[in-house]
Amino acid sequence: MRWTPPACFRADLDVSEGSLQVRDIVKSFGASRALNGVTFELTPGEVHAIVGENGAGKSTLMKVVSGAIRADGGSMTLSGISYDPRSAREAKQRGVAMIYQELALAPHLSVEANVMLGQEYTRLGVVRRHTHRELVCAALSLLDHSELKLNAPVHTLGVAARQLVEIARALVSDARVIIFDEPTSSLTEHDSARLFGVIRKLRAKGLSIVYISHFLEEVRAIADRYTVLRDGRTVATGSIADTDQRTLIRHMVGRVLEEIYPKIPHAPGETILEVSALQTRHSFSMRADLSVRRGEILGIAGLIGAGRTELIRAIFGLDRVISGRVIVKGDENTSATPRQRIRQGLGFLSEDRKEEGLALSRSIEDNLTYPALGRHARWGWLNLRERRRDVGHFLKQVNVRCQGPGQSVGNLSGGNQQKIAMARLLHQGADVLLLDDPTRGIDVGSKAEIYRIIGELAAKGVAVVMVSSSLPELFGVCDRLAVMCRGTLSAAKPITEWNQHSVMDSATAG
Repeated sequence: MRWTPPACFRADLDVSEGSLQVRDIVKSFGASRALNGVTFELTPGEVHAIVGENGAGKSTLMKVVSGAIRADGGSMTLSGISYDPRSAREAKQRGVAMIYQELALAPHLSVEANVMLGQEYTRLGVVRRHTHRELVCAALSLLDHSELKLNAPVHTLGVAARQLVEIARALVSDARVIIFDEPTSSLTEHDSARLFGVIRKLRAKGLSIVYISHFLEEVRAIADRYTVLRDGRTVATGSIADTDQRTLIRHMVGRVLEEIYPKIPHAPGETILEVSALQTRHSFSMRADLSVRRGEILGIAGLIGAGRTELIRAIFGLDRVISGRVIVKGDENTSATPRQRIRQGLGFLSEDRKEEGLALSRSIEDNLTYPALGRHARWGWLNLRERRRDVGHFLKQVNVRCQGPGQSVGNLSGGNQQKIAMARLLHQGADVLLLDDPTRGIDVGSKAEIYRIIGELAAKGVAVVMVSSSLPELFGVCDRLAVMCRGTLSAAKPITEWNQHSVMDSATAG
């Protein structure tokens, strides 16, 4: 590869190179039409937000733009020239790079190797390592993160630092257009603020940014303009400064969400789960005491890495408990396995639905019924007709949009995948739900439905323990709240005795 300075490092960058026009894009997968005439325009040096519910077509559109898939119809122009990439590599060569929510890095290679992977500079067949180091250092310096060590293996970095490696790779590839897909879904508030600073700096350099997010507060904070997709169509576009959040939500869901957090009456009953002095193999300094009653929603707040996930995984039996007590319905069995916990009436929803929560290659009915197949079996034979009828009932209950129970879960949108995970807990008949960030990465309409499901379950006497990184969500849903800080869980107090300031004080007090 011959040496040419990437666009973001040149003082003479022609900002018109970042213009992108998308006209009447159509894309179908079999009988399902994912995009049905989508149109939007990205002007040079702007941040343009693409918003919409899960399944609206955002990811499909960006895959078309980034060359991952090809459209069935419509047209695109980039910098005034016809643009129809046949691959992601061709799109990158034309100056379009996409940074996915699930980062695509080689974990055992160094920062430098990951940034230059696939775009190495050589001379007479020899890699120009000095040029590589100069480029990577310049990219990280531009991103205000020159402290990253070039020889550090990527697997030793945190999520925010790994994301910066991806951004640096896009810069080195000479990208004029960078697409961010849910970039803050796994970041802390501090790391998100630093990322916004990076995006603003890239915009100031003349690069054009496409920003996909379900967090409308972020969209309003970082974007200049927006385009709303619904059911594979463009339904609205405009300036963020001239649009309020209520209007954005109305465009996204096709109706006004009068109450994102439905208020469903429920009354706590007797204590069903007690945990005392719990320590796990992940953190010997962890100390957690909690109790939750039937018909109660207990929230657990805290920063990423504080030990919230480790706590509920240990309660469910996924992580080994070193010491302490776990009592379910008066029965103490601290070292129970997940199978035993399920039999006791506990249900667990993982924060990572793709890796742990669902079998993406299997059907909806398989995923929904795996923990409780026995209820559809007679003498070792599975009654498929009865199972499908049962599955249909639960799909209606959680309002899943799908082609039918036999559809692969991997073909569903994120919000519908999360509803399947919730429906599985309903089918399981759990008395205690352990929910780890149950609305992570899903749209506002799906979130409202998840909150409704949680409220209805509490009204039926189900106990809910909910970990969340969203304070508005915790304040909108929970009855009581406890805060985790460096492995120590605070005393749970009624939600009315907390405010956002006191929660953050407790989360950072360690």
